[in-house]
Amino acid sequence: MLIKRPKDILSSEITDESVYLKRRQLLMMAGIAATGVFAGQSVVATEAVDSGRGRVLPAVKKSHYSTSQEPNSWSDVTSYNNYYEFGTGKEDPARNSKDFNPRPWSVAVKGACDKPGNYNYEDLVSPHVLEERIYRLRCVEAWSMVIPWVGIPLASIIKRFEPNSDAKYVRFKTLHDPVRMPGQRRRTLGWPYEEGLTIEEAMHPLTLMAVGLYGRELPNQNGAPMRLIVPWKYGFKSIKAIAQISFTKKRPRSSWERSIPEEYGFYANVNPSVSHPRWSQARERPIGAGVFAGKKPTLMFNGYADQVASLYTGLDLRKNY
Repeated sequence: MLIKRPKDILSSEITDESVYLKRRQLLMMAGIAATGVFAGQSVVATEAVDSGRGRVLPAVKKSHYSTSQEPNSWSDVTSYNNYYEFGTGKEDPARNSKDFNPRPWSVAVKGACDKPGNYNYEDLVSPHVLEERIYRLRCVEAWSMVIPWVGIPLASIIKRFEPNSDAKYVRFKTLHDPVRMPGQRRRTLGWPYEEGLTIEEAMHPLTLMAVGLYGRELPNQNGAPMRLIVPWKYGFKSIKAIAQISFTKKRPRSSWERSIPEEYGFYANVNPSVSHPRWSQARERPIGAGVFAGKKPTLMFNGYADQVASLYTGLDLRKNY
C-alpha cells in the first residue's frame, strides 16, 4: 500500500528534490509566518529564495496522506505537461505560458449551494493552512510521476459554499481567455475545459485543491494559480486554472467525454484491467526513471484502492470507465 497512516510514516522516508536543498531557509520562513497561521490568517506567499521558481509558500505542513516514494525532479514536473490551453506538445505549456499572469484571480461559485458568488484567490486560500501531499500521478497516456503538491483539501473549500441536497455533482471550468491562453484559439477541444466529480469524490479526504508544488507557488504550466488533484483518477480529471465551480443535480459531461465519448468516460478511475482504445493501462512508464528503466505494473486506483474503492460499490468499473 502506498499511503501511510500518521503512526507509520517516517520523516526520513520523504525524499525532497532540488528545490528542497534550501530546506533550512524554508523552515525559517515558515517559522516567521507561523504567527499569522495561529491567528487564523495564513500568509499566501513570501518572497522567493529562487526567483526562477516562483515564490515560497510559508508554513506548509506535511501530510500523512503522502506516499513514501521519491518525487520527480522540479524539471520533470514543470517541463513535461499536458495543458492544451497552451499547446498540444509536452514542452508547449512551459514555453507558451511564460507571459500568462494568474493574478488577480477569482472563482465564480454557482448552482446548488447557499453561498454562491465570486471569490477571489486570497479569500479562498488564506483561511487555510497549506499541506504538502506527495501524490502519484498517472496519465491516461500510460506515463506517471510522483509530485509534491501543496494545497488545501477540496472538502474544506467546498464546505464554505454550503452545498444543498441538490448538489449531487461538482462541475469545474478552466479560464476561457484565448488571448492569454493561445491553445484555445484552436478547436482542439470545446472551450473552456470542463471536468466533474460526484459530490462524494469531491469531498473525499484525498481530493486536493493545489496552489503549489515543491513548496512554491504553482507554475503557469502546471495550472496556476489553482488546480484540482484527484490522485486515483487519470490526470486529465485534474483540471487546471479553475475559474468556476458549480454544484449540480445532473451529472456534468467533461470536455474529453463530449469530444471523444468512445474513449473517455466520466469516472476515469485508474484501472489497469481496462484498456484505453489507444493505450494499454496495464503498465506505466515512470518519467525521469531513465531510458532503460522500462515500464512497471499499474495499480488499481493508482495505488489508492484502500482509501477510495468504497466510493464505487456496486459500480461496474469496466463499463463505467
